[in-house]
Amino acid sequence: MENEPLVSVVIATYNMGQYLPLAVESVLNQEWSNLEVIVVDDGSTDDTLVVMRKFAIDPRVKYIRTENQGQPKAKNRGISEARGQFIGFCDADDIWQPQKLTTQMPHFCEPRVGVVYTDVSYVDPLSMPLSKACSVHRYEGKITDKLLIKNFIPFGTAVMRKECVQRSGMFDETLPMGIDWDLWLRYSVDWHFKYEPTKTYVYRIWQGQMSKNYRGRYDNAIRILTKFLSKYPDTISETVISRAWADMYVGRAIAIASSERTFYEPFRDIISGLRSDIRYWPAWRSLAKLVIRRL
Repeated sequence: MENEPLVSVVIATYNMGQYLPLAVESVLNQEWSNLEVIVVDDGSTDDTLVVMRKFAIDPRVKYIRTENQGQPKAKNRGISEARGQFIGFCDADDIWQPQKLTTQMPHFCEPRVGVVYTDVSYVDPLSMPLSKACSVHRYEGKITDKLLIKNFIPFGTAVMRKECVQRSGMFDETLPMGIDWDLWLRYSVDWHFKYEPTKTYVYRIWQGQMSKNYRGRYDNAIRILTKFLSKYPDTISETVISRAWADMYVGRAIAIASSERTFYEPFRDIISGLRSDIRYWPAWRSLAKLVIRRL
C-alpha cells in the first residue's frame, strides 16, 4: 500500500499475565509502523496490572481495566476504542509474526475485500513449536455458503475493515462462545474474504482453553446457525442449509461419542443429520462406526 493506514489491534485479556507481554510485544514489533494496541483487561485478578506497567510510556498502547463481563464485551470495548480504519485481534496467550500486517494489508487494495485472514502455526505452553496436521480447507471471495457449514477462519489471523463493524455490528454479547463464527457469517453477506496462506499467527495450545468445552461449543453453534438463518433467510440455498444442519448434528454426535463413549445420544444426532441431508456421506460413515463399536 502506498501509505500505512492506522491499524487498531484489540487484545482482550483475563488472568493472562504470564503470556500477555509477549502478545503485546509481538504486535508492537510489527514491520507495519502505524498501529495502536488496545488491551482490555476483563477484571483480571493475577499480575496483569503489574506486567502492563512496562508499556505505560508507549503512546501506541492503551490499557483499559474493566469489571469481569466476558470476552464479547471486552472485545467490543476494544473495538469501540479503536481509531484505525482497520481492526485486528490477538488473543492474550498468542503471538503475531512481525510481517503479519505487511503481508495482509496490501490485499485491502481491492475495495470489496472486508476481511483478510491467514494460516496459523502452533506452540505449546512454553512457546515451543508444535507440529499439527491441518486438514481444514480455506476459502476466499464470497464464502457464506462454505462458512455456514464450517468456520475455517482462525480468529486471531483476521484483519478487517472498520466499515464491517459500522455496517454489520460488533460481537454478539449474549454468546459465551462461537462469537467469531457469528461475526464472520454476518460480514460474509456484504464483503469478500481474502485468504493469505502465509502463517502470520502463532496459536498457543494449553489445557485451560475454553475450546475444549465441546457441549457448550455445539449448543452455541446451533444458536448461531438458527439466528443467522432467521436474519438472512434468502441468503443461502435450501441445499446448503440442509448440509449445514447435517454437519452440525454429525459433528456433535462424533464429539459426544468419542468423549463420553455413549451410544443413544450420538445415534439420535446422526439420524437427525441424515434427515437433514440423506446424501451426507460423513453421517453414514459415522453411523457405521457407532454401530460397529456398539456391537
